[in-house]
Amino acid sequence: MSDGCPFELCDGSGFLYDEETNTAYDCRCRRQRVARAKSRNLSAVIPRRYRDVSFDRPPVTEIEPPIVAATRRFAATIDDQLDHGRGLWFMGPVGTGKTTLAMLVSKAAIEAGRAVAIYSLPRLLNEIRNTFGPANTFGHASSYLGLLDRLRAVDLLHIDDVGAERTTDWVLEELYSVVNARYEDERSIMITTNIDNLEELRQQIGARIVSRLTEICDQLPVLGHDHRMDLRTA
Repeated sequence: MSDGCPFELCDGSGFLYDEETNTAYDCRCRRQRVARAKSRNLSAVIPRRYRDVSFDRPPVTEIEPPIVAATRRFAATIDDQLDHGRGLWFMGPVGTGKTTLAMLVSKAAIEAGRAVAIYSLPRLLNEIRNTFGPANTFGHASSYLGLLDRLRAVDLLHIDDVGAERTTDWVLEELYSVVNARYEDERSIMITTNIDNLEELRQQIGARIVSRLTEICDQLPVLGHDHRMDLRTA
């Protein structure tokens, strides 16, 4: 988003002014500006492998057309989807293109000027663990809460490999804290997981998390064979 208002409503400050009542109030762009400011220390970089992916060439053209079409519609209406807190949940076997589709959505959000954070679940949990490191011995609470606040504020939180981390009480509670914060604030979340059985996923990451994700995300099964093995064979 540029310094100007993307909706051409305010002067770029994020506020509108009512001369009759002599009061200022939030512009429609204010929430986006706050999200971008809070996301500056989060990972919002499309990995090199996915920077040139497209809906119009392999491996995306080899994925089931209805799944690609649904993802494309979501990306094409990204502002509306994020404004309403809607997300996507890609599930299916290893190597079927889940992360590729998710990266296309994240690219669309970034190109629309929205605040995006992209993590694999193991990396995200490491970021959380680091807030409790030696450097934060006397300030870890504020550092931890600050990270959660930034994760809560971004327009789109993209988490890969949900269910890949070894399950512990700590992992479940931290993942729940992140997902629940997004759920309560009606913020979009997008996940990929190799677990396509809901009961198995409940056992892996907890029923509370699965219930919230089911409500706020459209589920897209990405089935088929491992495209990475095709590349290796070729």
